[in-house]
Amino acid sequence: MYAKDLNAAREFYMRLPGVELAGEEPERHLFFRVGNAMLLIFNPAHTSSEQTEVNGDIIPLHGAEGAGHIAFSVKNKEISNWKEFFAEQETPIESEVTWPNGAVSIYFRDPAGNSLEIVSPKFWNF
Repeated sequence: MYAKDLNAAREFYMRLPGVELAGEEPERHLFFRVGNAMLLIFNPAHTSSEQTEVNGDIIPLHGAEGAGHIAFSVKNKEISNWKEFFAEQETPIESEVTWPNGAVSIYFRDPAGNSLEIVSPKFWNF
């Protein structure tokens, strides 16, 4: 994901249950541990124009403009807890969708305008 204001992104994501800051480089990137996965948030002003090397190996330039999207799978019984959390945090729910298979998605936005989704795991059962 990409965000120009990493301070606002850090504050926002650190409030989300189950999200832990794993590393950061000021003004360049934030790395969050989310369960068994990692969420990387880069400032495209840096990663799209400043070449980075690790042990002499080049990290390709990358960056995007505009809203991205990511989904976090949670247990069905946790959906109502997330609704309560959003209300307490005054985070607007942009949309709530009940899919044909009965799965539920809740959509909201981070400070950079990225579309985030809380989705019940039933969605992924084909």
